[in-house]
Amino acid sequence: MLDLEAEKALVAARAVNEIQAGMLVGLGTGSTSACAIRLLGARVAAGLQIEATATSLATERLARALNINLRSFEDISIVDLTIDGADQIDANLRAIKGGGGALFREKIVAAASTRTIIIADSSKLAPVLGVGQSLPLEVLPFAAAFVERCLREAGLAVSRRREPKGTLAVTDQQNYLFDVDFGAIHDPLQLATWLASIPGVIEHGLFLSEINELFIADKGQVRVIVKNGNPPLDSPRLPS
Repeated sequence: MLDLEAEKALVAARAVNEIQAGMLVGLGTGSTSACAIRLLGARVAAGLQIEATATSLATERLARALNINLRSFEDISIVDLTIDGADQIDANLRAIKGGGGALFREKIVAAASTRTIIIADSSKLAPVLGVGQSLPLEVLPFAAAFVERCLREAGLAVSRRREPKGTLAVTDQQNYLFDVDFGAIHDPLQLATWLASIPGVIEHGLFLSEINELFIADKGQVRVIVKNGNPPLDSPRLPS
């Protein structure tokens, strides 16, 4: 059985194989996405011609270091294919994202994409979202105390995300990140609607309609789950 890092490499390789010449590719944020970006960089170095757009400044820095041709999303209305990771995902392709702090930009790029693939190691698939996984929120600093009060009055455990040195973590938009423990989320749509109704919540980490496919590691293979279908297992080689 592969360890989680090897599983990330496996699913990343499978997803990067979906990229074709001439595509505009959305690049996700996080450790699994970074694995895919490095593999894409190798394909670009070997002659693949594509354009890409990044979902975070960290992803942008990595892509530029690998000489991947980047475009600013400000000038883009549609993306051919986005490859991204997830903190947790269920079999209905509903996910919690935002552990890397880029949920707002990730959701915009995913919504603009013709096809969005989530790549994940075997630990990320859950029968019910929220069990053992907090939900990230991007919050306007001006409204931080108010939003926290709304959440706590609803009986929720809230923490403001901090950097290793103890300073408050901020997003690329200079907003705060809250991590909220909702427990088992049995009705994600209802929760998403409620969160969107709180003034000052810029975005939440529930991705309920943006994902088209999941490439997830399963006993040394890649299981591909698509909306309204479940193709058989695929088993590409682990990249060297």
